[in-house]
Amino acid sequence: MAYTYSQLKIGDSQSFSKTVTDGDILLFAAVSGDMNQIHINDEYAKSTFFGRRIAHGALTAAFIPAALTLAFPGSVYISQYVEFKAPVYIGDTITSVVTCKEKREKRVVVMETKCYNQKGECVLDGEAVTKLAKEEA
Repeated sequence: MAYTYSQLKIGDSQSFSKTVTDGDILLFAAVSGDMNQIHINDEYAKSTFFGRRIAHGALTAAFIPAALTLAFPGSVYISQYVEFKAPVYIGDTITSVVTCKEKREKRVVVMETKCYNQKGECVLDGEAVTKLAKEEA
């Protein structure tokens, strides 16, 4: 559901889900310039404690604005704090969930942000601040 500032209540939430592919990771590496071998090199990743390639943490965090945009079309992202709790692997389906924690002045909203894998494990925990678009006349 898309919300306006006046409609939004503390506890309202929105989610977005995506399955992470090899292509997503390679494209993110190319766009971001983050060529860490743990993300792009199968042989190297096998030698790490993860045992296989993992997605960039920033790629996982990028699913948060997708949920924010679904809830608040035209909103402006002000800040994001994240903690990476668990690795994300190729083939994992990640669901980002944003939940309203606080409504501030001038259409500014504080959102709890979490990402879960298909097993329900929290892989990212954080908080975002966003400014909602003006209400329709």
